[in-house]
Amino acid sequence: MARLRGRDIELKSPGELEAMRASGALVARTLSAVALLAKPGVSTGELDALAEQTIRDGGAVPSFLGYHGFPASICASVNEQIVHGIPSAGTVLADGDLISVDCGAILDGWHGDAAVTIAVGSVSEADLKLSAACEAALHAGIAAVVPGGRLSDISHAVQKACEEAGSRDGVDYGIVAEYGGHGIGTSMHMDPFLPNHGDPGQGPRLRAGMALAVEPMLTGGDPETLELPDGWTVVTADGSRAVHWEHSVAITDDGPQILTLP
Repeated sequence: MARLRGRDIELKSPGELEAMRASGALVARTLSAVALLAKPGVSTGELDALAEQTIRDGGAVPSFLGYHGFPASICASVNEQIVHGIPSAGTVLADGDLISVDCGAILDGWHGDAAVTIAVGSVSEADLKLSAACEAALHAGIAAVVPGGRLSDISHAVQKACEEAGSRDGVDYGIVAEYGGHGIGTSMHMDPFLPNHGDPGQGPRLRAGMALAVEPMLTGGDPETLELPDGWTVVTADGSRAVHWEHSVAITDDGPQILTLP
């Protein structure tokens, strides 16, 4: 492992990226298990317990549990909650809910981090389109994770995909500006910060061996956010629905490699 001169950005060897792939695969399996359980009548506390057990059964530890005092193994953000929702026994999913689940695991010292938005029961067409727009923006950003590009090329690809989806759907989707992607590897949140909007051609040059978490967050209305008194949960100021999709991605000479796949 090396550091990019002048910036605190890890450069991993192919073997180290493979180690990250193992951690990412466990995160993917955990999210799949959580998605199967996320039905009307199930609490977010139950989802958290399943996630923690799945991660520990895989020989890893949850990245989120205890991170700066966070009290759970996943972030479970329901409806107007954008990110960092705290799971609890008292938060019970209902038909028509959207829940964004963010999950991280540390396996042999390497971090994996991914998020999905899950439709609970029968969800409105507008909410399904919102989630699809965010997922499409994620994959547009991933396509820009290539050697020789600039960091903001990813940001611009995400923004452009969000705007194109909004044009198709007739909705002015809000791109959450305060939160974004990040470097990942021996720590969960590392340099560089990766905004979800911006002009291309700016920021650090992308190099093989870097790994980034690409994670757009969209709202169905105004992108302004508020943090709840619990000090963690971030919600839309106007009460509109929010969604969140994320993958950890390696930059390689063969193009982007998603590390958080089963």
